[in-house]
Amino acid sequence: MRRNYLRRCAALLALACTTAWTPVTLAQAVMPFEVMGDAAPAPLTAAPGNAARGRAIVADRQTGFCLLCHTGPFPEERFQGNLAPDLSGAGARWSEGQLRLRIIDAARLNPQTIMPPYHRSEPATDRLTRVGSAWRAKPILGAQEVEDVVAFLRTLQK
Repeated sequence: MRRNYLRRCAALLALACTTAWTPVTLAQAVMPFEVMGDAAPAPLTAAPGNAARGRAIVADRQTGFCLLCHTGPFPEERFQGNLAPDLSGAGARWSEGQLRLRIIDAARLNPQTIMPPYHRSEPATDRLTRVGSAWRAKPILGAQEVEDVVAFLRTLQK
């Protein structure tokens, strides 16, 4: 666990030394992670996830895009998807690490998934041909956003 933390610190330091230090750059930095079985057990950031921010990301159709495919406990949101599992009870079905890996790159668990990788070195747009320049070669969610979504999904116990 400590070794993972030191690797993340080194990655952030390298990023700071080689690029302009802006919130956008930091948010888009892909943090290294280790997979153990069906999970990515170590957090991507030193700061814990914020469940309120995670809920906002999941419900926002411009940020997380989750409700395009998933349904869940969002009574205020109309037209929720039905292509993917219901998010209700996700925190009871999967551990924190299992949720994290599913968000980072669900294809590691199911190569046929339609869920895009939200945080990996090759962005979700790598297989698409007509991607706007603002989204090209960037992960969908930053490391802290992944941790926020994981924190929120862990609260969904029923």
